[in-house]
Amino acid sequence: MYRENYINSLRLEMVEMVREYLSPVGLKYGYADVALESTIKWRPLVLVVGNYSSGKSTLINEFLGADIQAVGQAPTDDSFTILTYDEDTGEAEPVRITEERDGKFLLNDPDYPFEILKKHGHRFASHFRLKKVNSPFLRNLALIDTPGMLDSITERDRGYDYQDVIGDMAQLADLVLVFFDPHKAGTVREAHTSLRETITARTFEDRVLFVLNRIDECASLSDLLQVYGTLCWNLSQITGRKDIPPIHLTYSSRAAGDVESFQSDGFLYLLQNQRRKLKEGILDAPRRRLDNLASFIETHSERLDQLLEAIVAYRTRLRDFRIKLGLIGGLLGLVCGGAAVLAEMSVGISGGFTDPITVSGGIGALLLFLFLWNVGPMRFFVRLFHHRTLKNINRIIPLETQTHRDTWQVISPVVLRYLEKTGGRFPLRTVKNEHNRVHRIYTEGAREVRKALNELAGIKPDQSVFDGLSRPIRDEAAPPEPESENPEAADTADSPSQKQS
Repeated sequence: MYRENYINSLRLEMVEMVREYLSPVGLKYGYADVALESTIKWRPLVLVVGNYSSGKSTLINEFLGADIQAVGQAPTDDSFTILTYDEDTGEAEPVRITEERDGKFLLNDPDYPFEILKKHGHRFASHFRLKKVNSPFLRNLALIDTPGMLDSITERDRGYDYQDVIGDMAQLADLVLVFFDPHKAGTVREAHTSLRETITARTFEDRVLFVLNRIDECASLSDLLQVYGTLCWNLSQITGRKDIPPIHLTYSSRAAGDVESFQSDGFLYLLQNQRRKLKEGILDAPRRRLDNLASFIETHSERLDQLLEAIVAYRTRLRDFRIKLGLIGGLLGLVCGGAAVLAEMSVGISGGFTDPITVSGGIGALLLFLFLWNVGPMRFFVRLFHHRTLKNINRIIPLETQTHRDTWQVISPVVLRYLEKTGGRFPLRTVKNEHNRVHRIYTEGAREVRKALNELAGIKPDQSVFDGLSRPIRDEAAPPEPESENPEAADTADSPSQKQS
């Protein structure tokens, strides 16, 4: 219980860190369309995908302890189903579905992390639903059962982009189970695309578990080994990897019937540890969620840190360029004013340098020149600077390491869109303050999170925890001042003389 409470407190702290420090910046600068914490604030998610008739729903029913999902040899369910725990129903009651909601409810309820799936349209919403079940198995996680993958099917047949939906859900999930069965140890077309392109591009390899299900239908151990070898070969061709990850062997005892009757001369009893490890791996999703949250914070804080660094670099260059143009304009204005004074004296309009008419004429010529300079050449050169900088956006900040270059590939379009949208008109001081806060999360906050996770690894299930995770970063600085309507005024506030005053 103490370990469970510690895990929950860690999770809440990390979600709050994202909500307070990263989401406002991500939304403001166009890095994210929805609040970053919206996809991580809910319970751990386990995504279950696989060929049709691979036994996904049957095994889910065994985990839950009741017939919750429809099963059959042919495709029986074409919906994405969220299976979650009902906190309001006692576990002493028989396991059952206590509540069902449709896709529109799921996509629009802010308590659930599925807002990003709205883009898939109404056809997808009609194939998306929620089931609340009073099964103890779901107390600390939620399962996503998916339609079975088929061989000859197109987007038009389903009415929505199946691969895109799978990709978004894989990105949300803390664990992805990919099911196969002995009768299709090869892979159908949708499974091939999912493994080759979709899932690998949207999540990390260590979050994907391969499961060979329904092994009770193999006639003998030799038959099982042949099926296992075929699946390994097919996966090596699909993934392009020589080191095939472990494949978990399992079956549903409810579907297999009385296993005890053939333990003496069968092989299933030899694989009970495989079934147990798979179940333990699924139930370990809350701990995986912490690792995934830590990676989430590290990844997004690094990207936002580089994004703001680039925007600050642009605004700093633009400020320095404006100062140079201002100095050039001032010098040329003085030359123009001096020429006006000499012209007045040469034609006899004024009597000398101290004559008020001479002084007024010189100042008037200076001010007129500065006005024309600001509305003409200076604007032209600033626009030219802006276009040239955007054209060479990859040079705006140094990219010294491969990590920096990889991150830049992701956030450079965001930087470009923001600079095009604002035209370079935004207060530098505000962006610097935001960059400082995000940089602290990237450097100090992420390190504190990993330190807390290392402490968790040493906590046994029955060990008391007296110290929870304190807030990794506390921003003790005064809240940022509201953005000035005049960006130049904000720039002036950064000058040394202003700071000294």
